[in-house]
Amino acid sequence: MYSVSRRMSMQTNLFINGEYVPSSSGETITIHSPSDDSLVSDKVQIAGEAEVDSAVRAAKAAFPAWRDTAAAKRAAIMLKFADLLEQNAERLGKLESAAMGQPISVAKAFVAGAVGIWRYYAGYAGKVAGESFSPEADGTYKIVQYEPLGVCAGICAWNGSHVLAAWKMGPAMATGNTFILKSSEKSPLSLAAYGDLVNEAGFPPGVINIVSGAGSTGSLLANHMQIAKIAFTGSATAGRAVMAASAKSNLKHVSLELGGKSPALIFDDADLDNAVANNSDAFLRNSGQICFAASRVLVQEGIAPKFIEAIKVAFEKAGEKMGDPSLKETMFGPLADKKQFERVMSFLDEGRKEGLEYLTGGSRKGDKGTFVQPTIILKPDVKSKVFTDEIFGPVIVLRTFKTEEEAIELANDTTYGLGSTLYTADIGRALRVASKIEAGTVGINSAFSTSVQTPFGGFKQSGIGRESGKEALSEYVQPKTIHININLKPKANL
Repeated sequence: MYSVSRRMSMQTNLFINGEYVPSSSGETITIHSPSDDSLVSDKVQIAGEAEVDSAVRAAKAAFPAWRDTAAAKRAAIMLKFADLLEQNAERLGKLESAAMGQPISVAKAFVAGAVGIWRYYAGYAGKVAGESFSPEADGTYKIVQYEPLGVCAGICAWNGSHVLAAWKMGPAMATGNTFILKSSEKSPLSLAAYGDLVNEAGFPPGVINIVSGAGSTGSLLANHMQIAKIAFTGSATAGRAVMAASAKSNLKHVSLELGGKSPALIFDDADLDNAVANNSDAFLRNSGQICFAASRVLVQEGIAPKFIEAIKVAFEKAGEKMGDPSLKETMFGPLADKKQFERVMSFLDEGRKEGLEYLTGGSRKGDKGTFVQPTIILKPDVKSKVFTDEIFGPVIVLRTFKTEEEAIELANDTTYGLGSTLYTADIGRALRVASKIEAGTVGINSAFSTSVQTPFGGFKQSGIGRESGKEALSEYVQPKTIHININLKPKANL
């Protein structure tokens, strides 16, 4: 089933057991362009209970053979899939851009990131080693082997579909699991296109299944008794629901990458131009819709006047670079959809009612689409919602501090702990402060950027478990302990 919008063809069916199939319920998702509110598609299929059960059956049936497939063959299939992603980056980027407004340059960069992740985990196929321990005095030879979990599922957020999908499926495939991936209802089009690439790469039917739908589809996955593990990226509220459903069903393994309200600490000795660039253009990529983006900017008093003046100019210039996300020259696009736009605007409206000072922005940009002017809010109270809650838009809140100790206290005064950044010329201070920040990631003299080589995840209510890096492999295996009694003597032949 294909729809056509802006001269693009797009797959809108579900991909189950190696085939595209419609939903039995006939329910669909409607996608409007966040750029101009034009209809992109009203035919994206919603997976209901029947479709989720079908995907689970397919994945369960495919598991034994995929688990036992030679590691070199699994790696070759994964590498072929990475090649296909790379070859189709332009098309996949356009689909993502049309659905949720990412500038095409950003959307293609996310595809490139996913390509690297698939290649990285292909290299780990067959390399998750076990352990052995000598008998010593107890006469028992001990073996620990790591086995795949079986049927796994992943629920993606909408702000980085390709990377989030790769973080979940890459390590699962490398360790011999089968998978059901649910795209976000805001950005289902590019992941729906994976089915043909999955088949072309050589994955056997049922090894990878892709479904679309909203929270109800995610709930079916989280509650399913035959799914061994679920990886979720999204809001803290939805993450709690996933964990509760997993506990109430079959105690499936859970990893959660949730929200953030990350701090940026800028000390007096920081390189001013670097700090401004990383807290303006780098922050605003994807229109601030990045879970670890540093949206609480804390500036030491000595540098504060110059920094405030410079970042005001930078945000105003960024506003001029907002536009049609399909154009190569566009740097910043709209928010993902009307719902997200209304959420961000509600924060800005509430801040205005509180009498907060808006250095820039604070309003809609243009009369079409879901564009929000890049916004700087000065010196909100530490209890204000704009300072404590994740806005997930092109909005930073800015406060000043006097001492290193005060900066650390302000940075850690949050229920979240996903990302953080700090800017200083003093390497001793940088490492000292980094060790005291309560967050899973720290960027020093740069906006934090994920790397396939390092784990990604949060402290506190920003989630549990890790994606990316070799640590992610442990999320998709379980240890089995085998003890062998070597003291038995062979019986003499009579």
